[in-house]
Amino acid sequence: MTARCVMVLGTTSGAGKSWLTTALCRHYARMGLKVAPFKAQNMSNNARVVEGGEIGSAQYFQSLAARAEPEVRMNPLLLKPEADTRSQVVLMGQVNEALSGMPWRGRSLHVWPQIAAALDELREENDVVVIEGAGSPAEINLHASDIVNMRVALHARARCLLVTDIDRGGAFAHLYGTWALLPPEERALIHGFVLNKFRGDASLLAPAPQQLQELTGVPTVAVLPMWWQHGLPEEDGVFDDRTRASGAVSRTVAVIAYPRISNLDEFQPLKNVPGVRLVWARAPADCAGADWIVLPGSKATASDLAWLRSQGLDRAIAAHAAQGGAVLGVCGGLQMLGEALIDTHGIDGNAPGLGQLPLVTQFEPQKTVRHTRTRFGRLTGAWAALSGVDAAGYEIHHGQTLPHAAMAAAGDLAREALPDGLGWQNAQGNVLGVYLHGLFEDPRVLHALFGATAPTLETVFDGLADFLATHIEPRVLDQLIGN
Repeated sequence: MTARCVMVLGTTSGAGKSWLTTALCRHYARMGLKVAPFKAQNMSNNARVVEGGEIGSAQYFQSLAARAEPEVRMNPLLLKPEADTRSQVVLMGQVNEALSGMPWRGRSLHVWPQIAAALDELREENDVVVIEGAGSPAEINLHASDIVNMRVALHARARCLLVTDIDRGGAFAHLYGTWALLPPEERALIHGFVLNKFRGDASLLAPAPQQLQELTGVPTVAVLPMWWQHGLPEEDGVFDDRTRASGAVSRTVAVIAYPRISNLDEFQPLKNVPGVRLVWARAPADCAGADWIVLPGSKATASDLAWLRSQGLDRAIAAHAAQGGAVLGVCGGLQMLGEALIDTHGIDGNAPGLGQLPLVTQFEPQKTVRHTRTRFGRLTGAWAALSGVDAAGYEIHHGQTLPHAAMAAAGDLAREALPDGLGWQNAQGNVLGVYLHGLFEDPRVLHALFGATAPTLETVFDGLADFLATHIEPRVLDQLIGN
C-alpha cells in the first residue's frame, strides 16, 4: 500500500497544528484506516520513550490517537534546546553528538535521506499518513534548507491544510501572506484554510473568506471555535497561564517554570482533577499559598538552577519546605533538590544544589532512556498516600543520583522512596524527588494522591475527532485522502 498523505501547516507556531493533526489521526483511524503520524523535525524538550529511543511528545500522542504503536520513524529528528543557540540533536531516537555540534544550517543535507526514508516506509505500511509541519512554511530565510514543511509536502505529494490563530488578529493577512510567499508548485498543495480559536459570530467574517478564495483559489474549509479544555498536554513549551480549577479549589500546585523546562506535558492530568489549581511559577509570589511546589524536569539543570536562584525561587522553596509544605522534584527537579551537581564530562555543568535532600548527582555521558515500572516503598508525611502504590512511567536523564556519603555518615540519611535510586524522601517526609516521569498520568497515582481520576486519553482523542467533525464538513476530510 502507499498511503495518502494529509499535512497540517501553520501560519505561525502555536496556530494549532499539533492538536489538529491529532484530531485527524483519530478521525481517519475511526474510519477503519491504518494511520500513522509524521513530523520530520520537532524542536521541543517534551519527549517520550518509544521503541528505539525518544520522539517528541506530540507525535507520541498523535500515534496513540491513530491507534498505532509510537516509534522513532514518526519523528526522525528531535531537537532539544539546551540554550538559545544550542540543541541536543536526536536522530532516529538516539542522541547524535556529531549533528549536535554541527551548525544547524548544515544539518539538512545530512539528515534528509533518513527523514525521507522514514516517511517512505510509513507510507508503504499505512493507508493514511497525517503529517505535521513546523512553525511557518513561508519563512523565506529558511526555505532553502527546509526539511520539515514544503520539502516534505512535495516529497509526499501531500494535500495540505493551512491553519491560523484568528485570536491573535491578522488571520487573513497571515493566510494570504503565507500562500503568496510560496512557489507555485507548493501553493498547489494547499487545499484548504482553517481559522482556529475563533470567538464570536462567524457570520461577521464575511466577505473575507470569499475574497481570500478569489485571490488564492483556496477555500476556507473550517472555522474552529476557541476551545480552552481540549485535554491535550501543552506542546513546545507554550504554557496555558490561566489558573482555572474544576469546582472549588482544594489544592494549589505550583510548578516552577524555568526556561529549559522539559516534559511539562506530564502535568496535564492535574488540570483535569477536580479541585486542583495548577500554577506555572516564575517568581516567588507565584508560590504564595501553594500546597505543593513541583520542580519539573529540565534540559539544562545547572542553568535552570542558576535562573531559579536569580529569581529568588530558591528562598521560596526553602521557606515552603521549612514550614512543612510538600515539595516534589521530577528528574532534573530531583537533581536540583540535592546537595550538588557534579559534571566531569561537560554534559550539563557543576552547581551547588538546593540542599533539600542529602543527595549528589553525577552527570554521565550515557543517557538513560527507558520505560519503567516500579512500586513506592513506605513513605511518610506529605507523601504517605503513595506508600506501596505501583507506578509506571519513563526515564530520560544523564545524571545518576546517590546519597551524599559524608552526610549519610553523619546520620543525615535520605529515605529510598523508589527502588534502584529512582526516588528519595527527606527525613521529615515533605520533600520527595523521583526520576520517574509520567507519575500523574498513572491512574493509580492520581487516585492515591487525590482520590480522583482524570479523563483518559481515549476520551480526549475521541473528543478531538468529534469536535473536528462538528466544525468541518466530512466531505472535506474525505477529499483530503482522495475519497
